[in-house]
Parts: sequence; C-alpha cells; structure tokens
Amino acid sequence: MVFGNLFKKPPRNVQPPTRPMPTGGGTVNRPAPKAKNNFIVITLDSCRYDSFMAAEPKNIPRLSGGKIQKRYSYASWTGPSHYNLLMGLLPHVSPQNEFASEYYKEDFLNYNQRFGMEGMEFAKLVPAMWMPEYLRNELGYTTHARVSLPVLNSRTGVNRGFDTFQLMDKHNDMKAMLPTLKFDNERPSFTLMNVGETHYPFVTPDQDPKDWPRISGIHGVFKHLDSQTVGGKLVKDENVPKFFDQEKLDTLRGMQINTVKYLDEEVFPALYDMVPDNTWIVVTADHGELFGESGYFGHGPIMHEKVFEVPYLEGKIR
Repeated sequence: MVFGNLFKKPPRNVQPPTRPMPTGGGTVNRPAPKAKNNFIVITLDSCRYDSFMAAEPKNIPRLSGGKIQKRYSYASWTGPSHYNLLMGLLPHVSPQNEFASEYYKEDFLNYNQRFGMEGMEFAKLVPAMWMPEYLRNELGYTTHARVSLPVLNSRTGVNRGFDTFQLMDKHNDMKAMLPTLKFDNERPSFTLMNVGETHYPFVTPDQDPKDWPRISGIHGVFKHLDSQTVGGKLVKDENVPKFFDQEKLDTLRGMQINTVKYLDEEVFPALYDMVPDNTWIVVTADHGELFGESGYFGHGPIMHEKVFEVPYLEGKIR
C-alpha cells in the first residue's frame, strides 16, 4: 500500500531559489508569449474513474460539454504519474493495434489546441522532455504548481521549471489553492493543481480523519523506517492496522465519491468563475484506487485495472 503521509509533513511553502535556464547563466529571460491560452492541469489524487462517475458531477463537466472519458494512467502512484504528466504524457486511451509512437504523435498535436497556437516546435522539447521548462523558456509562460501531497513537495524532482511551487498547508483543501492562482494579462500561465480530497482518508476540509488509521506513503516510510529497524531487520510495529474488512472498504469508497461531490458543488464552480476566458483546463487523476477488489486496497505496488482507470475531461469553460 502506498499513500502520502497525511499527518506528519515536511515544512510547507518552501520556495526554491530561481532556477537557471537549461542553457545556463542567470535567471529566466523568457521570450515574448507565443501562445494564447492559460493552461491548467488538475489531478484529483487517487480518484478512480467509476468513483468519479458515481458522484454524478454536474459542474466539473461543464468545461467538456458533459463528455467524460475513461482513460488510463501511465503509473499507479503519485510520484511517477506526475512525472509523466509533466513530460506532457496525459492519461491515455490504451489504443489497440497501434504503435505507441503513432499514438504519441496524435496526442502531442492536441497541445496546439490546448495552448491556443499553431506550429509548435516539438523538437525543442528534447532533450529535457519537460513541459514546464518548454512552456517557460520557449513559449513564454509563467509556470506554477500547487500540490496537496507531500510526496510532491518542492524538494522533489518534479519541481523543475516552475516559477512558483507550493505545498499547501492541508492535504485536502483545494479551495485554499484558488486565491494563490496567478493570471497575467501580459502572458499566459501554466498551473499544475494536485488535489488531495480524493486521496485517503477521503475527507473534506471540515471533516476530522482522526478515526482512520494513519497509513504512511513512501514519504512517511522513508522518514520513519530507521526507527523501525534493528540490525537491518524490521521490528514488529504495534501501530500497523489490520487490513480493512469489506464493510470498511465500501465505506471508504463512498467517502471518495462524496469528496468528488463536494469538489463539484463547492470548489469547481468558484474556479470556473475566476479563470480568464482564454483558459484550457484538463481534469483527470494521477491514478485510481482499490477498495477490496481481488484483495487489494489503495494504490502503488498493485497491478489491477482499477488502479489505472481515471476520469479525463478537458476544454474551455467559456
């Protein structure tokens, strides 16, 4: 089981020093804007496709004319999934009888519409293959990240090519991100928003998760593993909970569905009202979640279709 450590977190809102351009020397001297659209990618962390559909969202799908796709994540947990996203690899449709290279070509061409431009120079994405740097250094974007899970904190490898990068004070408060969003009339912005309400323990900001076991993710495992070993061997941890029974797993799935309803009713309308007209938004998930299927719970070291199935929708809100 792999989960973000939701309860013991590193110092937040640490801003890294300004990073030089890949060519070296000085701070970023970005070019004049070459694109028209602001671009926002929202990942509902751990939100599997059928949970999203069970919530019957009314507001989130406004940006896609109601069309919600089932797509598949390239990875089964948060860190590598966001690395893929920031390479430009959005969740895929799992095409059959087609070379991967042909699918990549079609998918990458969609970025011309997402950015509101024609004739992207895709060769300039190499060798770094990192979309934030390309947007900032080639297309003149400002670049921002607002993340909920500490496995994506500002000292990790995903923090490259961003002008601002903020780990939020709470793991489950997308609404708190909204006042921090930055839009500029002079140049477009790119924003990554990692949303934690849909991640275990599946609670909204006003709910208390204290009654649920504190299950650590890889960040928490690294942080506490030394105190749990003697002579290189694990010692028994009396705090490890028993595996959930199916009744509790069903309750947890219902809680994830409720967080989608909350976001749809309370947060996305406010986001859609505040973004400028020329804003292209992608709403998806970094991976899914297992609630007892085939004996699994959670995500990470799991090979099951439900951990890869994610909702996907994109477009302009107006």
